[in-house]
Amino acid sequence: MDALMAALVAALAAQLSDRVGLGAAAIAGRTGRAGAVILGTALALAIANALAAGAAAVIAPLLTPNARALFLALALGSAALGGIGAAKPPREGGGRLGPFTAALVSGLALGLGDRSQFLAGAIGVRSGAGIFAATGATIGGTVAVAALVLAEPGLRRVLAGPMVRLPLAALFALAAIAAALSAFRLI
Repeated sequence: MDALMAALVAALAAQLSDRVGLGAAAIAGRTGRAGAVILGTALALAIANALAAGAAAVIAPLLTPNARALFLALALGSAALGGIGAAKPPREGGGRLGPFTAALVSGLALGLGDRSQFLAGAIGVRSGAGIFAATGATIGGTVAVAALVLAEPGLRRVLAGPMVRLPLAALFALAAIAAALSAFRLI
C-alpha cells in the first residue's frame, strides 16, 4: 500500500509538466471532447505503467536492497532533471483519429519511458509491489492529466510552468539525495 501512495504522489507531481498531459490538453482543445481524451490517456498510462510493473517484477529479485534503493534514487534524480526544463509541447497530429484513439496513441507514444513510468518501475523495484506502484502511478498520472485537460489555458500554463515545476523538481532532487544516502547506508 505504501508503494501505491508513493507512486500516486510521484506520478501526480511528474505528470503536471510532462508531455503526456500537454498532448492530451491539445487534443481536448482541438476536439472539444475532454472526457474521451482523459479516458484514452488513462488507458495509455495504465498500459505504460503495467509494463513498468512487469519490468519491476523481473528486475527486483536480481538486485540487492542497496541496489534497489540506488535504482529509486536514479529515477527520482531523473524526475528532478526532467522537471527543470519546460516540456516542449507535442506536435499537432492525429487529425483523422477520434479523440479517444488520438489520446491513446499520443499517450502511448509520449508516455513510454517518461518520468512517471520510470518512477513507477523504480518504486515497484524498491518495494517489491510493482502492481501497486503501477496502479498508484496510473491514478496519479490520470488526475494530473485531467487537471491539465480541464483547466483553462492560463491555469494550465501555471500548472505546467516554472512556479510549480521547479519546486517539484527540487523535491524530487531532495528525495533522490535521501534515497542515494540510504542506498549507501549513510543515513
